[in-house]
Amino acid sequence: MELYMTALKGVLDQSGLVALTGGNLLMLLISFILLYLAIAKDFEPLLLMPIAFGCLIVNLPLSGIIDEGGFLYYVMFGIRHEIYPIIIFMGIGALTDFGPLLANPVTFLLGAAAQLGVFVAVIGAMFMGFTIQEAAGIGIIGGADGPTAIYLCAKLAPAILPAVAVAAYSYMSLVPLIQPPVIKLLTTKKDRGIKMEQLRPVSRTERILFPIISTIACGLVLPAAVPLIGMLMFGNLLRECGCTDRLSQAAQNEVLNATTIFLGISVGGTMNADTFLTVATIKIIFLGLVAFIFSTAGGVVFGQIMKVLSGGKINPVIGAAGVSAVPMAARVCQKVVQKEFPGSYVLMHAMGPNVAGVIGTAVAAGAMLTLLGQ
Repeated sequence: MELYMTALKGVLDQSGLVALTGGNLLMLLISFILLYLAIAKDFEPLLLMPIAFGCLIVNLPLSGIIDEGGFLYYVMFGIRHEIYPIIIFMGIGALTDFGPLLANPVTFLLGAAAQLGVFVAVIGAMFMGFTIQEAAGIGIIGGADGPTAIYLCAKLAPAILPAVAVAAYSYMSLVPLIQPPVIKLLTTKKDRGIKMEQLRPVSRTERILFPIISTIACGLVLPAAVPLIGMLMFGNLLRECGCTDRLSQAAQNEVLNATTIFLGISVGGTMNADTFLTVATIKIIFLGLVAFIFSTAGGVVFGQIMKVLSGGKINPVIGAAGVSAVPMAARVCQKVVQKEFPGSYVLMHAMGPNVAGVIGTAVAAGAMLTLLGQ
């Protein structure tokens, strides 16, 4: 009996139960909530599921999964060296139809207006005591673009990368929860019922030239944005050129899916209780929410201005899609409108500012790198 008890004590002393802390329990609870939102509420499960499970496994003590030599230690190489975000951008480019933007180029302005939250959060972060480099990394959350947030933070402020990555991807996943109240606050029922004219057809020549010209123009003006914009446009060129279907399909599916899994697990793996539960993290998550709300509001308010200038032909709701959560934000706009007006269809119109937001956020990140990266 004594030998049995000694053996049992030895097993317990080496188990995770002994090392389990209150912080670990809190982070496990957070992972359960995120899993619930992903599985039961269908809040962008492709993003939220890997993040939630990464958070779960990294907060099980003594596993060594995040320590040097552990699985997540090597998987996170792709975050620390900006590999995953750039590959994700290639996949997004291969998935994205720039046709709605080319058919109605004025919606590019909505993507620019939706960067308002980026600059509001930068100012707020500086008032809260963060350095200008850290503030830039926090502010980019307002673009609702996780890969760009990771890319910029890894270069300017790696110390706050875990909190910024979690905030960016969490808010991307919660687009269907956060955006509708902001849209309804800034629009009337009459606004939401505006029907827009059908978009003009976009030629194959336009579709092919756009990624090439965009890459050259951006590369000459903002060289720091080339990794993101260049790979985004490369992926799109694979889609549009008509002679690389196999590569386009791989970029859209196998490559993008595998990278999304590893990126999500890596982001969740940064949510270790010892490093994540800090006052700075709480500030970053709060500022990220502020940035996201102001970006949505900026797009909708500018949509109101465009509605007036167009003589009531533009539905201001599509301005909310100016954040670069593609195609989530565009789908939210469609759902908000369709809920009250079942016959209305604004999805393709919303895709214009939505893809413009991807470009706008990448350009904003490139500008910040150019100004602050020295």
